[in-house]
Amino acid sequence: MKTITIEGQLRTELGKGATRQLRSQGNVPGVIYGGAKEINFLAPANAFKPLVYTPDFQFAEVKLNGDAYRCIMKDLQFDKVTDHLIHVDLLELVEDKKVIASIPLKFVGAPVGVKEGGKLHIKMKALKVKTYPKYLRENIEVNIDNLELNGNIRVEDVKVDNYEIMNSPRIPVASVTLTRELKQEEAAAPTGAAAPGAAGTAAPGTAAAPAATTAPPATPGKK
Repeated sequence: MKTITIEGQLRTELGKGATRQLRSQGNVPGVIYGGAKEINFLAPANAFKPLVYTPDFQFAEVKLNGDAYRCIMKDLQFDKVTDHLIHVDLLELVEDKKVIASIPLKFVGAPVGVKEGGKLHIKMKALKVKTYPKYLRENIEVNIDNLELNGNIRVEDVKVDNYEIMNSPRIPVASVTLTRELKQEEAAAPTGAAAPGAAGTAAPGTAAAPAATTAPPATPGKK
């Protein structure tokens, strides 16, 4: 899996004033937790871009004062006005300690329901999993070849070795629905022909029976 290297410095001064100053110098404060101790650090804002502005799940190797920390992203904070990155939370990976991470879903295949005219809807882009660091991966592949028209693939259908999936099992991750054209075709289709032999309808291959008539009353004969 891809690793982004971030070179920064340990923070020696904390507090709002010190934080404002380092941000004014183009740096972003961050914290690394989950390991032996919590580490406050700073790094240039540009160093975080390959890690932050991507849909991919990646490792981060943070180098601080001669030490290196292998981490994953846990949280980000952006300025509400400028939308600039203002804080980063990273989780240090410890080999014998499970972590919770959001792993992107990668859908592969061509749904049979789409081939029949339906439309594919992706409901979830990632799953929250609990696992050991050695099992972390870039994505989770979900095969959708057998996804039928009006069908769903749910969280419980996604099977991954060594992963405990934290999401509710009944939530759909992908579905195929009727398109508007198919709905219109179904609405326009006849509801079905009348059964053979039904009143007013001749059975196939036979002539329609003449309508019954009532004979006029007989005229009394002359004596």
